[in-house]
Amino acid sequence: MASLDLPSDLHARTEELRRLLMTYRFGVDEVMTKVNILRDEFRHVHDYNPIEHVSSRMKSFDSILAKSRRKRIPLTPEGLRGQMLDIAGVRITCSFVTDIYRVRDMLVGQRDLVVLEERDYIAHPKPNGYKSLHLIVQVPVFLSDRVEDVVVEIQLRTIAMDFWASLEHKIFYKYGGEAPRHLTDALKLAADVASSLDTSMERIHEEVQELEARRPHPEPDPSSQDEILVALLRAATASVAHGSPRS
Repeated sequence: MASLDLPSDLHARTEELRRLLMTYRFGVDEVMTKVNILRDEFRHVHDYNPIEHVSSRMKSFDSILAKSRRKRIPLTPEGLRGQMLDIAGVRITCSFVTDIYRVRDMLVGQRDLVVLEERDYIAHPKPNGYKSLHLIVQVPVFLSDRVEDVVVEIQLRTIAMDFWASLEHKIFYKYGGEAPRHLTDALKLAADVASSLDTSMERIHEEVQELEARRPHPEPDPSSQDEILVALLRAATASVAHGSPRS
C-alpha cells in the first residue's frame, strides 16, 4: 500500500488552525455579549426593544476547506484571516427596517468594535431580491498571552427578510445552486411582497406610536413618588451597611 504524502508538520498546522477557530468562537462570544447587553438594556430600561432575536454561527471546517479550494485561499491562519471574512457570524433580527439602522449605529459606536466593511443590501438589494445589512467588524479577544483581533460578520435583517433568506437558502441547497427558473421568479416576487410587508408594518407601528404620544397620561401622585423614593433609599442604605467591612 502506498503511503500518503502528508506534510511533515501536519500536526503543528492542524493545531494552529484549531487555535485559530477557537479565537473566532471567542470573537463571536464577544459580539453576542455586546448585542445581548443592548437587548437587555432596552428590555428593562426603555419602552421598546428593537432586537427581536439574535443567533450565531461558525463555518464548519469542511466549509472552510471547500471555500479555500474554490477561492484558492491558503489554508493558513494568515490566509484565512485576510481572505475569508465569513468564518464567524452573528445574525440580528429586528422588527422594522429603522430598527436595523438603529442597532447598527449603536454597535459601530462602540470604541472597541472596528468596522472593516459595510454592505447595505437593503438600500441596494441583490438581483434575486435578497435584503440584509452586513457589517464586517473586528473585535479584540483577550487571550492569556496576547490580544487577537478577530473578524466577525454581523447580519441585520427584519423578520420578513430573514424568513425569505432562509427559504431561498433551502431551495438553492436542494437544487445545488441551480434552482429552476419558475422558483427564482417566485422568490423574487416573494421578496417584493416581503418588502411591502415591512413597509406596511412599520407604517402601522409609527401610527400606533403617534396615537400613544397624543394620548393624555395622568399626572403622577407626588406623595406616592416620595414614598417609593424613601423606600428605595432605605433599602440602598441597608444594603451598604450590611456589606461594608468592619473596622
